[in-house]
Amino acid sequence: MSEPLALSLGQKFELERMTRAIDATGDAQALRGLAKQLLQAWHSQKAATQWIMRQQLGGPPRFNGELALDPAALDALLPNQGIQGHDVL
Repeated sequence: MSEPLALSLGQKFELERMTRAIDATGDAQALRGLAKQLLQAWHSQKAATQWIMRQQLGGPPRFNGELALDPAALDALLPNQGIQGHDVL
């Protein structure tokens, strides 16, 4: 059996940095926008994971718009905080 999924040290630091940036944001509209973008990224990640699993298991290849994720959208998650280069996926 494979070992459980764990975040790398760099991912843990990035997660903490993003958590602090979210905590420091008092603008409800900005937080709503961030939540929607994170929800989109999460669902895109799920779709990508399922696609990879199908590829590894020899299932029929499927590619649809769910896998498309605009990297610029990720860099714009918190545009006023100057956060760039996060490794969400």
